[in-house]
Amino acid sequence: MGKTIIVIGLVIVMIGLLYHFFPNALKWFGNLPGDIKIDKPNAKFYFPIVSMILVSVIFNILIKLYRYFQ
Repeated sequence: MGKTIIVIGLVIVMIGLLYHFFPNALKWFGNLPGDIKIDKPNAKFYFPIVSMILVSVIFNILIKLYRYFQ
């Protein structure tokens, strides 16, 4: 359990460093084709369905690789 928490923490730190030193590197995330954006004068709605599917696929691949090499 401890190793898993350390790996998760390292991944979060790496994402934070990437975002700090290269702020434009993740501008595409949340603006993928398929993400639903509705802007009306009195209301805004945003549902990042494709972005969340991408995050889910990436996390599943990372978890499977972690279990394979453990």
